[in-house]
Amino acid sequence: MAETAYWEAIRRAHDEEMARDPLVIAMGEDIGVAGGTYKATSGLYEKYGETRIVDCPISENSYTGIGIGASMTGMRPVIEIMSINFALLALDTIVNAAAKIRYMSGGQIACPIVMRTPGGTAHQLAAQHSARLARMFMSTSGLRVVTPRGPLDAYGMLKSAIRSNDPVIIIEHEQMYNLKEDIPDEEYFRPLEGAEVVREGSDITLIGYNYSVHLCLQAAERLAKDGISAEVVDLRSLKPIDRETIRKSVEKTHKVLVAEEDEAPVGVGSEIITGIMEDCFFALDSQPVRIHAADVPVPYNHKLEKAAIPNADDVYHGALKVMGKI
Repeated sequence: MAETAYWEAIRRAHDEEMARDPLVIAMGEDIGVAGGTYKATSGLYEKYGETRIVDCPISENSYTGIGIGASMTGMRPVIEIMSINFALLALDTIVNAAAKIRYMSGGQIACPIVMRTPGGTAHQLAAQHSARLARMFMSTSGLRVVTPRGPLDAYGMLKSAIRSNDPVIIIEHEQMYNLKEDIPDEEYFRPLEGAEVVREGSDITLIGYNYSVHLCLQAAERLAKDGISAEVVDLRSLKPIDRETIRKSVEKTHKVLVAEEDEAPVGVGSEIITGIMEDCFFALDSQPVRIHAADVPVPYNHKLEKAAIPNADDVYHGALKVMGKI
């Protein structure tokens, strides 16, 4: 076991899969000579050269489309888009080509492409660099969407994604790249589906994904001091969603809160609560609560930015509301 930062885990997965399979390449802006905006490809350009670590111009639709085309011929590209905001420029190729080609070809053509991109609010990156667009990719049939909460998942899920024959969207978070965790020295894989109970509890279920899992864990610690036992579920995969793990947890605790950094309308929280209503409505002892960002573009001003996005205190007070304590 070795303590590894989130970005180091991603880099290690890249390196191992490129060493194993010459058809694995990486494409993106500043991923070569500069080593990536968040260092996730540092050193790989020198090791594998410009034909496998491809520095691309600022044209997300173009290089994503080239990568998708390459994947249809048997290559396994990993596309890095510097910010999830810029993935909007590549939506045509992702939604109309990558997500649909296997279905449209009757299974004759696969599209084993991975798109890695950071989302979420970091520190004063303003509205055009702080988007939370998971719900957009969740709504597209034919894609897998995963959200690693830490280095172990970041490493194991990227390796699994590269070997998958499905197009996989990996949504990271800009605040987690320096997060550290022990990961095994030996090769390790994480599944691309299935939620995980990361803290056992009996009184309330807190559901999160990506960075919001950490907010739930912090809130659970505080709730424990109040004598409230909170179970924390990390969704891990947003498409498909593991409704069975959610159902089992809610049937155990009878109360639920969903936390996300996204805005509320048509969001992940809405989908999760809808599933709970359909799967285990009669297990609920109180109405579910959503914790989410304000429905505004993320402000540049630091105080306004903090006011617009949820924190662990919001999750804690939301849980008290579910419990009927406030």
